[in-house]
Amino acid sequence: MKAPVSARLRRKRPVILFVVLISFGSAVLPCHADVVTDWDAKASAVASPAALGERELAIVDLAMFDAVNSVARQYRAYLIREDGFGGASAEAAAAGAAATALVKLHPERAADFKSALDDYVKGLSASHNEVEKGIQLGEMVALRVFDSRAADGSTGVDPYRPRTQPGVYVPTATAVAATWPTLRPFVLERPDQFRPGPPVALTSQEWASDYNEVKAYGARNSMLRTPEQTETAKFWLMTGPQAYHPIARQIITARHMKLVDSARLMALFAVALTDAYIAVFDAKYHYEFWRPITAIRNGDVDGNPATEVDPSWQPLDATPLHPEYPCAHCILSGAAAALIESYGGLRDLPEISLTSPTTPGITHRWSSLDAFTNEVANARVWAGFHYRSSARVGTAMGREVGRYVATHFAQPENHAAHAPR
Repeated sequence: MKAPVSARLRRKRPVILFVVLISFGSAVLPCHADVVTDWDAKASAVASPAALGERELAIVDLAMFDAVNSVARQYRAYLIREDGFGGASAEAAAAGAAATALVKLHPERAADFKSALDDYVKGLSASHNEVEKGIQLGEMVALRVFDSRAADGSTGVDPYRPRTQPGVYVPTATAVAATWPTLRPFVLERPDQFRPGPPVALTSQEWASDYNEVKAYGARNSMLRTPEQTETAKFWLMTGPQAYHPIARQIITARHMKLVDSARLMALFAVALTDAYIAVFDAKYHYEFWRPITAIRNGDVDGNPATEVDPSWQPLDATPLHPEYPCAHCILSGAAAALIESYGGLRDLPEISLTSPTTPGITHRWSSLDAFTNEVANARVWAGFHYRSSARVGTAMGREVGRYVATHFAQPENHAAHAPR
């Protein structure tokens, strides 16, 4: 099994977007850079792992959007559109909103964020009064956005109860994101809005095909997985905002978007990916389907004669600590693809590209969105984490989430508004 030609890898070609993942102690970016992409990159660099980090980026990017839109007044607000800030610097408003949100999210680094804001606004061309007015606006909006998510369920007590029998040992690791099925979405109406049907039946031919594919190609010592496939699997071990936000930043940079439009796209990306996480964890903990490492080591109890047990089978890397179905990376890539399609697809971009901290020095490039989503799906099978049917369902589910968010988030003034959540 070979990776699609359009998804082949090219090594050691730099990607501009990852260069901007600067630390808060490094030099200020030039003032001509887009303030939204700058601060999204800063937020990505300090974000918590995986889903929690995506929620943080949603708060930061929403704060920037509502702050900039309070000046530009081009779109309906997500939460609030402040009045009385005519003449304020929209760039300062975005930077002030991002810095304020980051201080609330990571108070232990408050001094770093405030220093970064002070340094950043020194490079703006607006007058001192315009900058100060913009910062004040950004602070007000960020506090409103942050407070609106205070009771969204993200800090709830973990309710997960492992399946067991009295006296029987089960692995004692804490399940990841077990509270997310009850998290209040940013745009979706409810977590189960796009919940798919159940996983394939264990007695089916499709289950046997899924089982045997991941058993062969996802094994740590696989003799069938090619070096290129192994590299792809390791590339997509990265999680959180670093895995998808650079794509939105590429589009903004390549198309030279106006500030308010870049703020909207960045916020759209962040909330759609966060809602995709909520939706996929709702489904995962609803179905609690077993991972390949569990299924393959128990292949003699699934009732399917076409699956052979391997009691010592290991995946390529450590299996994520949450249920298998559907594939989370797949829903995220599907949502990202749907959002890009809502903006006209790749159009004038010959390709999109990413680097990954889990495969240093390697860049992946895609000339189509299908090649991108297919690679993500393949990677999760080749890593030994997911079944083919789960990847397919996850990608389709992500596209549904992405399309819904694209049509319900902060529409232009002449469109129906999405009620703030």
